[in-house]
Amino acid sequence: MSIDYSEKIPNNVDLAGDRKLQRALESWQPNFLNWWKTMGPAVPTEDVYLRTAVAVGREGWAHFDHVPMDEYRWGVFLAERNSDRRIAFGEQKGEPVWQQVPGEYRADLQRLIVIQGDTEPASVEQQRRLGETAPSLYDLRNLFQVNVEEGRHLWAMVYLLHAYFGRAGREEAEALLHRNSGDLDSPRILGAFNEETPDWLSFFMFTYFTDRDGKYQLGTLKESAFDPLSRTCEFMLKEEAHHMFVGTTGVDRVVARTAELMREYDTEDIAPHGGIPLDVVQKYINFHYSVSLDLFGSERSTNAANYFTAGLKGRWQEERRKDDHVLTEDAAHIDVVRDGEITTDEVSALLALNHDLRREYIADCETGLKRWNRVLDKAGITRRLYLPHVGFNREVGQFADHHVTPKGDLIGADVWEASKDRWLPSEADKTHVRSLMRPVYEPGKIAGWIAPPSKGINDKPVEYEYVRFP
Repeated sequence: MSIDYSEKIPNNVDLAGDRKLQRALESWQPNFLNWWKTMGPAVPTEDVYLRTAVAVGREGWAHFDHVPMDEYRWGVFLAERNSDRRIAFGEQKGEPVWQQVPGEYRADLQRLIVIQGDTEPASVEQQRRLGETAPSLYDLRNLFQVNVEEGRHLWAMVYLLHAYFGRAGREEAEALLHRNSGDLDSPRILGAFNEETPDWLSFFMFTYFTDRDGKYQLGTLKESAFDPLSRTCEFMLKEEAHHMFVGTTGVDRVVARTAELMREYDTEDIAPHGGIPLDVVQKYINFHYSVSLDLFGSERSTNAANYFTAGLKGRWQEERRKDDHVLTEDAAHIDVVRDGEITTDEVSALLALNHDLRREYIADCETGLKRWNRVLDKAGITRRLYLPHVGFNREVGQFADHHVTPKGDLIGADVWEASKDRWLPSEADKTHVRSLMRPVYEPGKIAGWIAPPSKGINDKPVEYEYVRFP
């Protein structure tokens, strides 16, 4: 399915055939562009070597070229429709998927779309000033690629709100531009999207851990019986993969440079030598992983059960599961704290769907730790990075009212207060990391706290001029 770039709003959903919808989205577009101008990337550029979607089918969907950022062609792109697709789970399993919103599920579907849509502009806002301290043009370009795609993902959700939810949907679409990350009066809906992203180590951790949560949330919505939502999320997942690549390889390169400095100076305390010590990297892992776990919601969730039963939101890779896809007779075990100990409870599998998704996410996160530890092993460093216990630093779910160490020990509030700077980034840690954040805009050059990338973008050399300035 090719994308029509002759239209004011590029799309592959035949906007020209629905003049009312086209006019509504064209009236929303100036507000979006104003939001981008005021809340998008703060670094002025002439143009950036960006990837733009040109088709959504298997034949390839991206085109690379230097593009002025404010002229990037955001639009509405859905994956190809499968006319034989059937609902894969829940009470209506086996029935044809929906092309319109069933009235009884209208409020729930709108809420799911709004929550997903709210995360997209939030991350752009969080990352707005990062370009001012980019460690290389390669990294600056990757930041901007993530930003423009998050902007397009906002368009994806706004299209659904406008096309299928009437006046209420249009009002929600406007509200997506009025909330702002960290705003005291009108913050973003989910806590992780109101946190600061003040430095590039935070950015790499965010794109590894928090964007990975996005992957799993989009994966569950891709299973939805509401076919336009499913097709929207299927295409978004293609773009999301690049965001996680940025995080994975970014932390790779931080760890590689840290190991290099440790060997060069024969010490773990490489802060005086312009590096990020491993214990600080571990603290950043602890923080971003734990905050991202909260995004999965409570381990025991009636809402998740209802969404599944209704066919609104499935499980990760639902059709590969070897069960009845209804789950009314199945059980699962969830983490709980009882009598001062961490143990498990048996509950209905329907109530444990958030726990099930979180388990898939954790297994995926472990792959990054293996990568980063291979970097250390190759450098002859015996220290290892790890994921903290799922109960560590939690504000949502079964562990929200408890204090758990990274190793999984329950402790009192006084011990937590006395010890948390050993496990989470302290003010001194943050100050040191920020002190290293100095922009490097010369092609082929790179900051001293991070290793260079192993290769460039789209077969271009690492020293290519990925970003041009006025």
